[in-house]
Amino acid sequence: MNFPKKSLGQNFLLDNNIIKKIISLTNICDKNVLEIGPGRGALTNEILKNKPKTLTLIEKDYFLFKELIQKYQKNKKVNILNKDILKFDIEKKIKKDSIIFGNLPYNISSQILVKMIKFKSWPPNYSDVIFMFQQEMADRIIGKFNTSKYGRLSILSNYRLKIIKKFNVSPNCFFPKPKVISTVLFFKPKNNQPNDIKDINNLEKITNIFFSNKRKMINKSIKKIFNKIDDKKIFNNLNLELRPSEVKPEKYYEITELFERS
Repeated sequence: MNFPKKSLGQNFLLDNNIIKKIISLTNICDKNVLEIGPGRGALTNEILKNKPKTLTLIEKDYFLFKELIQKYQKNKKVNILNKDILKFDIEKKIKKDSIIFGNLPYNISSQILVKMIKFKSWPPNYSDVIFMFQQEMADRIIGKFNTSKYGRLSILSNYRLKIIKKFNVSPNCFFPKPKVISTVLFFKPKNNQPNDIKDINNLEKITNIFFSNKRKMINKSIKKIFNKIDDKKIFNNLNLELRPSEVKPEKYYEITELFERS
């Protein structure tokens, strides 16, 4: 038996009720589906019962990859790739209107989400994304302005994605049991973004600069980004004495637009 690897953040989902609940969140019949980190195929089996058009599996662990090949080799719908999702060009692989599932390793879950947000072509080829995160990470992703969980990840995520919290999952549903509760989030891409940011990487850069000094007032970060602040009206009366957590998402979008023009 291939035991879960702590280095890869492997916690295998075992609870059939939770598995069915996750798959039932969207209609996958005759749709192209992609699963990140299928492990031993718990979600995979349920996906196939719902008759997708195609199913692509991306598994980094070579031993699990070999198990999956053996398990699904006779199913012509299934394509299995032994790839590291963080290094793999997933945007090129995704077919039109794909649905993406992932019980993500906690240690790289935010990196995987950011990768999905930073697709060069937008709207992307995926229509739905259903990911499971550590509860604390999920709270940061959906963190609203004026709450303790608000930050760069929620600003970046909510710029391009509509996010719905679905349900929490007990540690008892996994092997080995994680020490934390998990949360399933449902994402849909926004076709129309609120601002005209040309490159999503710039929004990531701006929010990283601000929130790396989240206890300091934003005038310090503004000076790092812009050499000259001759016309303060250009910031639409933005109070430079605020802390990063006190600035609304829309202001970060405006600052990013200004950065791109400067």
